[in-house]
Amino acid sequence: MDSTVIVTRFLFGALALVMFGLGLSLSPADFKRLFKHPKAVAIALALQVIGLPLACYAIIVGFGLPPVFAVGLMLLAASPGGISANLFSHLFGGNVAMNISLTAVNTLLSIVTLPLIANWAIGHFAQGGQVVPLQTRKLVEVIAIVLVPVALGMFVASRRPGFAAHMEKPTKIFSGVVLAVVTVLAIANEWKTITTTFAQIGVPVLLFNLLSLFAGYYLSRAAGLDKPLATAISYEIGIHNSTLAIFIAVSVLGSFQLALPAAIYSVVMYITAPLFGWLLLRRPAPATVPAR
Repeated sequence: MDSTVIVTRFLFGALALVMFGLGLSLSPADFKRLFKHPKAVAIALALQVIGLPLACYAIIVGFGLPPVFAVGLMLLAASPGGISANLFSHLFGGNVAMNISLTAVNTLLSIVTLPLIANWAIGHFAQGGQVVPLQTRKLVEVIAIVLVPVALGMFVASRRPGFAAHMEKPTKIFSGVVLAVVTVLAIANEWKTITTTFAQIGVPVLLFNLLSLFAGYYLSRAAGLDKPLATAISYEIGIHNSTLAIFIAVSVLGSFQLALPAAIYSVVMYITAPLFGWLLLRRPAPATVPAR
């Protein structure tokens, strides 16, 4: 069997497992919680849907990236927060409950925003048929791989809360391990391509990652949010679901070249995220007015 087909199938299974695990940890209360912090939610969603794509576009233009990498980076910018965002937020004093709520909303919102941003990027950067836009059938695939496992996980949690509570941590750990294995397989499968293109897209990917983390935190603080909420937002928009971006690039759009920014990002973020968290822990939190 072709190695690309194997990686694609592993990506599909890994992403479905991660989304199912997310569903197990969700309840209607997670969505109700958002109404308690409207300012935090508005800032996070504005940065995710508007701020990051604009910043990504500026980086693309500034570095003069080729069309295929430009589309791949925009695909990453449009992806929601990843499962690791909750872990980093927990380790570095973030409001994890807010992370879970934002992840739920961002994941559902991405069903609409991700195809829109991806198709705009393809039409703007990759003219001449270099990249095939997301067709209706492919869009259904994306919705299925995101929405169905999440809905199934939430259904199981509502019917078997004890089982869901018992399985939530093992599922997250297992899905995290599978996620790491799949990422390694995807990178190893195209290691030569990655190493030859890293000099071209490594710095833009790193810059986008750092910009996301710092903007999420410091813009939230400037808006008057407390440190735990700002930390949660920082990791929510600074740690993207690179597996989803890789899946869409490889399985839906049929191009590993498109997945290269996300593949590099999936390695870079595990270096920058803890360093950023260490920086936050060293900085005392000044008093702020509670977010309304």
